[in-house]
Amino acid sequence: MSKRVFIDTNIMLDFLGERKPFYEPIAKIATLAEKEKLTMVVSPISFATVNYFIAKFETAEIAKEKLRKFKIISEICSLDEQTIEKGLNSSIKDFEDALQYFSATESDCEIIITRNGKDFKKSLLPVMTADEFLKSLSKI
Repeated sequence: MSKRVFIDTNIMLDFLGERKPFYEPIAKIATLAEKEKLTMVVSPISFATVNYFIAKFETAEIAKEKLRKFKIISEICSLDEQTIEKGLNSSIKDFEDALQYFSATESDCEIIITRNGKDFKKSLLPVMTADEFLKSLSKI
């Protein structure tokens, strides 16, 4: 079974928005997912948020096409009543971050990849940037 990594919204946006200097590390991770060396797990919330931002700078159809392609190389986790309940009752201050965290844990992810590690201070999972994650792989 391949490593399961949870991709936070900001990382997905870095990739699909080709935001420099953050694009290259997530592009390498996406390539690993495409080659089935790991599984990228993403919340449905991220798809909605990323669509909103990409569509502001490109057409709505281009945004959807990028999301369609990303969906092929990622797994979308479920966001159900249990996840919402955990998020509402969590000590994590930001509700969206709580939903992301519990989506990651309920999807059996081994790590959270984000640029906002401070948002996941209470995480029981390792939290890394895309670059840190790639460096950790080279140590294996």
